Amino acid sequence: MRIGVIGGGAWGTALAQVAARGGQPVTLWAREPEVIESVNGLHENRQFLAGVRLSESIRATGDLADLADHDALLVVAPAQHVRAVLGAAPIGSTPLVLCAKGIEAGSRLLVGEVARQAAPDAPIAVLSGPTFAHEVAAGKPTAVTLACEDEDLRARLAERLAGPAFRTYGSADVIGAEIGGAVKNVLAIACGVVEGAGLGLNARAALIARGFAEMTRFGLARGGLAETLTGLSGLGDLVLTCSSTNSRNFSLGVGLGQGRSAAELLADRKTVAEGAFTAPVLRDAAAEAGVEMPVTAAVNTLLEGAPVQRVVEALLSRPLREEQA
Repeated sequence: MRIGVIGGGAWGTALAQVAARGGQPVTLWAREPEVIESVNGLHENRQFLAGVRLSESIRATGDLADLADHDALLVVAPAQHVRAVLGAAPIGSTPLVLCAKGIEAGSRLLVGEVARQAAPDAPIAVLSGPTFAHEVAAGKPTAVTLACEDEDLRARLAERLAGPAFRTYGSADVIGAEIGGAVKNVLAIACGVVEGAGLGLNARAALIARGFAEMTRFGLARGGLAETLTGLSGLGDLVLTCSSTNSRNFSLGVGLGQGRSAAELLADRKTVAEGAFTAPVLRDAAAEAGVEMPVTAAVNTLLEGAPVQRVVEALLSRPLREEQA
């Protein structure tokens, strides 16, 4: 199975490294000429994944036409750019493995729903889970969910991508796998705020638990399965992203908690913190579905510039309720 990767950032490069295991050829599409030059000339992505020696079987390109005639494409472009990239790529009926996490602004569609519109003949799979790119690229043990409704394709993709340190768990629940990845980015910002504001570990643990309750309510409302949300792509990814400054979204929250503005922090960032773009879309999608998500609403208020103390006080003064509600 010949693999192409759309997106030359840290995660796309790490997945190219996974797919190139054993010297298998992989085509990596990137927008940045310096990334293409670095990958092809130095076998390293110095811009986004410095210090990791890449397989010599990875070939970078800036021409989407070079992705024709591949057996599967891993789509790692930021969620807000997936529609445009797929519209320009030679997809046809090539299976797409969606590795971006988010909800499209305007349409409020999950990435898989966007892909079905942009590439209607392509089978869709989703790869999601607790993954930091630098650890995956370095060959550290990692487990992910690979969701696809087509059982045969799911098995073939799982077998092709799995390796000694990269374990794939299959699922037919594409929506549930996507919901976990999208919502956890927003919740990670909230946990970063707790860290940056010095609110303590009790507060972070409570936020993760109540955030997971929000993820579950929204996921079930959108048609996901509870068991998927408690798995790698939901709870697993949430715990990782809410616990480390290696997470772009958590780091953004730390800055907000320290009193810096969202505009300043986002202008500073070399890579995309998807949660900042997903937060208002998630808030609106939740309202449309009749799902209460107070932590998500609080993140939006913080991104809009509200003082941390005021937002925390508003959350803590909400009416008491049963935990399962």
